[in-house]
Amino acid sequence: MTQDQPRHSAQQFPPYTYVPGRAPHPVSDPAGHMHGHEPPQPPPLDPDHWQDSDTYLFGIDLFNHGYYWEAHEAWESLWHAAERQGTVADFLKGLIKLAAAGVKSLEENPAGVERHTNRAVELLSSVSQSSTRYCGINLESVLAKCRSDALATITLEPIE
Repeated sequence: MTQDQPRHSAQQFPPYTYVPGRAPHPVSDPAGHMHGHEPPQPPPLDPDHWQDSDTYLFGIDLFNHGYYWEAHEAWESLWHAAERQGTVADFLKGLIKLAAAGVKSLEENPAGVERHTNRAVELLSSVSQSSTRYCGINLESVLAKCRSDALATITLEPIE
């Protein structure tokens, strides 16, 4: 996660990245950066036109800049739009688990990092069986970094 990562969305970053116990919960705490805001329900992610999904692209931006909890929330809205089943849903759930591992890393919880990373590997591996690149993401690269315990080095760089 570096500040010089390219951006894929024009949406503004939140004022802080949520880490449980260190910052106000973004939704339930009145001081949270998302409190009182109803998140929009995005249309389902179309793997053939992923470039058109601002929610997906903003999730990538959030993840690449260390806003793991917020990335999780963005991708979870797309996972619900995918009705939580099928290849698109498995891909999104893999990204959600990767973001959850990022949160656990910020919490300095190695067991949580391992648990969520392993589940991300399972989900993304199932998607990679049909394609090494999905929604612009090089799954082989992401999986290799997950398997080598290099979570901190993962950036998601969508390529058309």
